[in-house]
Amino acid sequence: MRLLLDTHVWIWTQEEVERLGAETTRALVDPETSLHVSTVSTLEIARLVAVGTIELSGTLESWVEETLDSLLCSTIEISHEIAAGAYALPKGLHKDPADRILVATARQHDLSLLTADERILDYDAVQTLDART
Repeated sequence: MRLLLDTHVWIWTQEEVERLGAETTRALVDPETSLHVSTVSTLEIARLVAVGTIELSGTLESWVEETLDSLLCSTIEISHEIAAGAYALPKGLHKDPADRILVATARQHDLSLLTADERILDYDAVQTLDART
């Protein structure tokens, strides 16, 4: 299985593991599963920290490095193809730029997007898995 973690799922893996479902938890530790995070998620987390919505132990940079290491997660940079693809998606997805980039990333790299966002789970143009299951 090849999974792209939605931003909130990445946070949950470290800060709120009880929000993850049993199947998701098994997939996250399965050595056959490859995990990926988009750099747009770091941007989203940086914004949440800056406005005081979340607090991380240590700096954002150390949190990112430590969590990627603990999850054996690879980073997917926002390429020109992903950026353009975010606004060339089939109709039906809301306008949030970060979510559009995550969906475009999953499509570009043939990944399933692991999320609890109902709007993304209901969007048929990307493979998804519900992180609550």
